[in-house]
Amino acid sequence: MPSTRVVIDLDLPGSTISRHLYGHFAEHLGRCIYGGFFVGEDSDIPNEGGIRLDVVEALRELSIPNLRWPGGCFADDYHWRDGIGPRDERPRMVNSHWGDVVEDNSFGTHEFMQLCELLGADAYVNGNVGSGTVREMSEWIEYLTRGDDSPMAALRRSNGRDEPWKVPFFGIGNEAWGCGGNMRAEAYADLARQYATYVRDHGDNTVYRIAAGANVDDYDWTDTLMKALGCLGCDGQGSSPYQAVSLHYYTMSGSWEAKGSATVFDEDEWYLALSRAYRIEELLTRHSTVMDRHDPRKRVGLVLDEWGTWWDVEPGTNPGFLYQQNTLRDALVASVHFDAFHRHADRLVMANIAQTVNVLQAMLLTDPDTGALVKTPTFHVFAMNTGHHDARALAAHVVDGETRESDGRDLPLLSASASTKDGTALVSLSNLDADRPRTVVLDLRGAAVTGFSGRVLTADSVSAHNTPENPDAVTPVVLDAIRRHERGLEIDLPAHAYATVSLELA
Repeated sequence: MPSTRVVIDLDLPGSTISRHLYGHFAEHLGRCIYGGFFVGEDSDIPNEGGIRLDVVEALRELSIPNLRWPGGCFADDYHWRDGIGPRDERPRMVNSHWGDVVEDNSFGTHEFMQLCELLGADAYVNGNVGSGTVREMSEWIEYLTRGDDSPMAALRRSNGRDEPWKVPFFGIGNEAWGCGGNMRAEAYADLARQYATYVRDHGDNTVYRIAAGANVDDYDWTDTLMKALGCLGCDGQGSSPYQAVSLHYYTMSGSWEAKGSATVFDEDEWYLALSRAYRIEELLTRHSTVMDRHDPRKRVGLVLDEWGTWWDVEPGTNPGFLYQQNTLRDALVASVHFDAFHRHADRLVMANIAQTVNVLQAMLLTDPDTGALVKTPTFHVFAMNTGHHDARALAAHVVDGETRESDGRDLPLLSASASTKDGTALVSLSNLDADRPRTVVLDLRGAAVTGFSGRVLTADSVSAHNTPENPDAVTPVVLDAIRRHERGLEIDLPAHAYATVSLELA
């Protein structure tokens, strides 16, 4: 069995890993909202105001920190006034991006904010730049957050909500380079400054404004947005119109036209997908470097508000609904991302997996026939990682680790990260080897370990996944193969497995 050493200095904490790196995304797409989060008040499925309570209960296990809505591409077709007032009087629209279906706007602003309250999550509202107006966006934030007798506050009260909500995060459009307007970087940068100026702070609600950033490796887009902010920190300059720029990156084993199957893949496709997931390290590094040139003090945040696997849709489902299964491979794609997020916590302030229910790399799948709820392998990785929320990152150095070449890069077969808070530490370990288990020596320095425990997520097959008939095919269990070692701890990791090791420190 191969052996790998991971060196961790427990007494040298770094940047805080914001809990918002574990954020989520809910778009009006397929069965994410309707049939996922929202079933209507007349449904036989237990609900509150039409919101599925089993979905809420499951997501609360993840301590979900924030939820992005209403898109995605849908955001730049969405006009918020269509989603307020009595549901039976709301105008309908065509969801041209996702299935060309008619949207009845029965899930709107009030329903979304109720959902956030039930989840205990912060709202990340994405505004409409592509087909909207400055006034429309300005009035939406007033409607949401103003508490006096302003016109929009009065309108909100007439629709049944007296007190304003807290909306800490607001997106200035989405994918302006594509579905959000097919704009040039310079044109969008000017609009981002303009629109963000009118997303005002009302009362004690302070908005963190996020400009629609780059697609994958478009470093020029990031550079243009940073240049548009001018001289950050110069004397006499007020606060910047937006406080963060976003980035989108999806993992697939094929091309955009043929992305690959979610459940049927060979060993080469296994490694190809994980190698492409590992590319997030390069993207975060290089976008951060571009930002550092303009903002060495890291006043502007980087937000990866769309990430995850994107496979061909499940056979027999609407191709515009992006419904896919979720296997152990997806779980390890997530764990590789999280390790990179922890290493970049000095610049990366938020991330949102796409998406939460029934779409792309979902946490939960709901069966449209039986109403059954299934937790995916990716759900379990999120659950196992809650100990990293708002902890201080610890450098985890993999010494003499094995690699495998795939997609033109060397893929480390062991991925690791660690964090510490409140006299504890949490170590994440991913064995990306499809076939071989490995022994991992945790070389723990700088503090005494008084206790330890572990959990592991794996299965007999790399394509194992959960279904209504077999909901626990991939579920975490106790990791017993942990023992004391002269350097710290020694752990036996199964092949294709994700594990967390919790440490009690003296």
